[in-house]
Amino acid sequence: MKVITFSGGVHPDSRKLTEKKPIIKTALPKQVVIPLSQHIGAPCSASVTAGQEVKKGQPIGQTSGFVSAPVHASISGKVVAIGPFPHPSGKDVTSVVIEGDGKDEWVSGLKEHEDYLNLDIELLKAIVKDAGIVGLGGATFPTHVKLSPPKEKKIDTVILNGAECEPYLTSDHRLMVEHPREIVEGLKIIMRMVGVDKGYIGIEQNKPDAIKALRDAASKDRNVEVVQLYVKYPQGAEKMLIKVITGREVPSGGLPMDVGAVVQNVGTAKAIFDAVRYGIPLIERVVTVTGSGIKEPNNFLVRIGTSFQQLIDESGGFKGGIGKIIAGGPMMGLAQGTTDVPVIKGTSGILVLAKDEVKEAETYRPCCRCGRCIDVCPVGLNPATIGILVERGRFQEAKDNDCFDCIECGSCSYICPAKRPLVQFIKLAKFELTRKS
Repeated sequence: MKVITFSGGVHPDSRKLTEKKPIIKTALPKQVVIPLSQHIGAPCSASVTAGQEVKKGQPIGQTSGFVSAPVHASISGKVVAIGPFPHPSGKDVTSVVIEGDGKDEWVSGLKEHEDYLNLDIELLKAIVKDAGIVGLGGATFPTHVKLSPPKEKKIDTVILNGAECEPYLTSDHRLMVEHPREIVEGLKIIMRMVGVDKGYIGIEQNKPDAIKALRDAASKDRNVEVVQLYVKYPQGAEKMLIKVITGREVPSGGLPMDVGAVVQNVGTAKAIFDAVRYGIPLIERVVTVTGSGIKEPNNFLVRIGTSFQQLIDESGGFKGGIGKIIAGGPMMGLAQGTTDVPVIKGTSGILVLAKDEVKEAETYRPCCRCGRCIDVCPVGLNPATIGILVERGRFQEAKDNDCFDCIECGSCSYICPAKRPLVQFIKLAKFELTRKS
């Protein structure tokens, strides 16, 4: 079987400690803190008030624009507060706090569709929007927007991302092993929504059980192909998946739709199936809790709004001195200053590194012109030059060197012998350029 890949990229130690750990449900949280902004785009406004009783699956945040996604109660109980609370992004975000009643009762009116593949396309889009589904791979872009391309953009290919190339994380892996049929059916719904006849599921070859499970689930669907991918980071990035599977290259400043492709995460596909088939909104997701600083690493099915601390406690607690807590993986995740933050729609993992595993911050050195960052950049940038320009405050020249094409994968920082914070330089450039525009 041919294994395909892209140019550039790096090979960090995968450390998939939980790849054989089945998904287990967490205990029903006694309280959830549900941010009204869990997606790219306009935040929601609260549609409930303090003191109000709510049911599981009930909308509690309504959208204020097309690029937005509603949020729902993940438990039944009483709204006890609405206000700013800590968020994994590091900011305080307006959130709805629900004190659980222990009943876990569903809101009434959830509508099932046995004939889900025959539903009107506009109805499908409305279901996905109303369910609050966003990209579960971490980008959290509202899914209904992604599946509503302009008429002039002809889509002919749908790709599901099952690569999960980020070290440590196995939430997508376990989802593919344990729920392959739902993922395939979700892919077929997406294909119908954008009017295409061909769909692919890309999975790295170090997940043979997932490859087999998806191929078995899709064995009767000739229009669905499971593609085995070379193990390399960032194999799961949208542009990389499109390039290796279709041979098309997204142009500078362009989007996947510019080359006729739509990419979704496998978790997003399952969420779409659950919403369309059973009427279930996005109120839970799979989260990997892992790392050398955790006693019992696991994969959990978690209600949105559950605290990081509850998941750590259900994993046996910390082991030894804590070096760093990261929301996500080590390459693209965000370090946390507290465990008093909630799981949100984009939380794929909680990584706890032991104290002896984390080095003190090193003073970076001037660029030595080795060119390694150029070799590994998957989108063909010159991170060294962009970094030097940013250091000198020459942000427009950084833009001229295509800094906005950076996918912030961290490969350049990972490989740099001078320990230069190249991704941080590029993020700064983007921020300054956007602020001044």
